[in-house]
Amino acid sequence: METASRLQTKVEPGKIWTRDFFLICMANFFVFLSFQMTLPTIPLFVKELGGGDQLVGAVVGIFTFSALLIRPFAGHALESKGRGFVYLLGLSIFILSIGTYALVASIVFLFIMRIVQGVGWGFATTAGGTIATDIIPANRRGEGLGYFGLSGNIALAFGPSLGLTLAGVISFSQLFTICTVIAVLAILLASKIHYKKVEKLEEKTTTLKLDIFEKSAIEPSILLLFITVTFGGIATFLPLHTIEKGITGIQLYFLVFAIFLMISRTFAGRLYDKKGHQYIFLPGALLIFFAMILLAWLPNTGVLLIAAAMYGLGFGSVQPALQAWAVEKALSNRKGMANATFFSSFDLGVGIGAIAFGQIAFLGYEMIYFASAGSVMVSVFMYLYLFIRAKRMVQ
Repeated sequence: METASRLQTKVEPGKIWTRDFFLICMANFFVFLSFQMTLPTIPLFVKELGGGDQLVGAVVGIFTFSALLIRPFAGHALESKGRGFVYLLGLSIFILSIGTYALVASIVFLFIMRIVQGVGWGFATTAGGTIATDIIPANRRGEGLGYFGLSGNIALAFGPSLGLTLAGVISFSQLFTICTVIAVLAILLASKIHYKKVEKLEEKTTTLKLDIFEKSAIEPSILLLFITVTFGGIATFLPLHTIEKGITGIQLYFLVFAIFLMISRTFAGRLYDKKGHQYIFLPGALLIFFAMILLAWLPNTGVLLIAAAMYGLGFGSVQPALQAWAVEKALSNRKGMANATFFSSFDLGVGIGAIAFGQIAFLGYEMIYFASAGSVMVSVFMYLYLFIRAKRMVQ
């Protein structure tokens, strides 16, 4: 009877909203808010320092590249040094870089500090996702990761507009000081979390030299890469596209996108836990595909906002489902590497999109979004192939 009781307890739904889960969500919110406030203001700061458009692109791009390179090392450190060490280290480096922006007087120094910020961001976000994975009950992982992602999405909804508003009324030095204080709140909350202890294994399952990704996370990570390519086209060229078309409402686009992203988090994760990724990925990817087609067409503001809603719903559904898929098959001592692999694909997709679409922009901004739609369809066809192959293997 005792054994049966224990087994029954194991399959019952676990509690998501524990003290530690609340703390990691709040810490994630504040670090994302600090980051999102600087995201649209860094290019303006580069311009104030005398930089041109090419330098703006370089300063923005080096951050993603820096974060991408550090993630595999973050994944290893999570398993060898511990979750708390990596998370607090990443937040500390991030805070240092943001605080230093208030003292920057040259583009060269800013460029160096952007590399440092990317290192801090890579450590902090890889660790944050892994810590959330540890805390969330396994049978509610999709739902829990959806809520965790929501904390960053709320920051996305308000951060950029808040940063731009403050940049219009105070100096950049004051703005970056405020962003630093917000990031300090994140590390204060993070210091109160009870972290999972490092598992000491007698036999190592990896070779450190070549171990830069988690094998079990490769499939969902590749699918994510082709989806996040669309981010490069939106973040870099959508404002220019709307100006060329004479369409207003670009600020509303990002707000509507964030709102529908948050709405999707309330149901998509739960659906994943009950039905699996096959009920999430295809509908979400198709929403993103049609959003790209609408952006290529873009006759008026109404269509722009419809595209924002579709993109928010689609990406908000797909991203946590793919992340849950990426970590669910990884061994307990490989969850950190699974998250590192997943977020590396995210960074790589955004970077590839921004660079590749810059090369075809001369054909017209419409081509960027047709190409984005094509990238989404590549992900869809890859998913269908993987799904059919998995079905055959079961049979």
